[in-house]
Amino acid sequence: MILNSIRLKNFRIHENTELQFSEKLNYIVGGNGEGKTSILESIYYLCTTKSFNAKSDSEVVGFSKNEFEIDGLFSDLTEDKVKIFYSLLENKKNYFQNNKIVSRYSDVIGRFPVVILNPADHAITQGSPSERRKFIDSVISQASETYLRILLDYNKTLRQRASLLTKRKENRYNDLSAEFDAWTEKLIELGTEIIEHRIRFLNDFNNYIRESYRIIMGTDEIPGIYYSFLENYEGSETKHRFEEVIEERKDDEMRRASNLVGPHRDDYIFEINNVNLRTYGSQGQHKTYQVVLRFAEFFYLKEITGKTPIFLLDDVFGELDTNRSIKISEYLREVGQAFITLTDFSNLSFLKIKEEDMLFRIKEGAIANA
Repeated sequence: MILNSIRLKNFRIHENTELQFSEKLNYIVGGNGEGKTSILESIYYLCTTKSFNAKSDSEVVGFSKNEFEIDGLFSDLTEDKVKIFYSLLENKKNYFQNNKIVSRYSDVIGRFPVVILNPADHAITQGSPSERRKFIDSVISQASETYLRILLDYNKTLRQRASLLTKRKENRYNDLSAEFDAWTEKLIELGTEIIEHRIRFLNDFNNYIRESYRIIMGTDEIPGIYYSFLENYEGSETKHRFEEVIEERKDDEMRRASNLVGPHRDDYIFEINNVNLRTYGSQGQHKTYQVVLRFAEFFYLKEITGKTPIFLLDDVFGELDTNRSIKISEYLREVGQAFITLTDFSNLSFLKIKEEDMLFRIKEGAIANA
């Protein structure tokens, strides 16, 4: 899949920007605050309907403007014209594909697969379990519409069950047992499916992690991801264990009015040579692992979906040593189309621009080919 072009109107600092992209590497160079990351953000919007660094759509509307618009042209076996229009006054966003409105944003996920590597990825290996769950869920959801649907249903079930727990704690209703048991049964059913999807995914995904790590770092270190679920349970009867643990924690859930058991509480342990990365890894190992995760995600999605994802790298090379940077820049040639932001190209001479690549320089939201 290739993103041929994009047009931005009133999107952050970009009042009216239009770009024609290379099918290979696209370097976007500029100082801080000049608008280079906004270009990656707009591409991510087209692929997912949302930003990767804004909490709401209103944040990305240009100063003193009332709406923003993003238009993109994708090509694969066919061409797809995609448009996002957001009105600040109405606080409403519309997503169009080939001039037809897409009513459910979840239908967009996986249609135009995207992978982004940026400084915020430090939270995946160094942050809370929720960051690791978010990463894993995003990869599986782009590859499996079934998983995304189950995950959305599960989250809805969590909200319904939490509401009942609160009501029971406050004694606002005399008898909610039947309704509560029904939601608990659904929680166990959907949660078991999520756990089994995650187990199957990691059995495959660990191979992609090891291969990407080998290319960048050699064979001295062997990475892997261990899935810690249902209080570190491992076994074939996942549903039975789920029922056991939720029964064991029943009183705690009632007292705290919170869902304490299920895949929404699980964690993933990233390891190098069977040693916990979060506890014992160096800063260099953390950064390398974050890069490897995104390359593994790219090649996994490419093989599973049959589509080549859009690959975005935001200000990555400034945080890496020269040796890792060289390996990663060489590895990018195997990706195909990629979009890379840089603050200063002159200090990164190892990034060899080829004839088929493109270099865009940006200043105050204005871009010119260089």
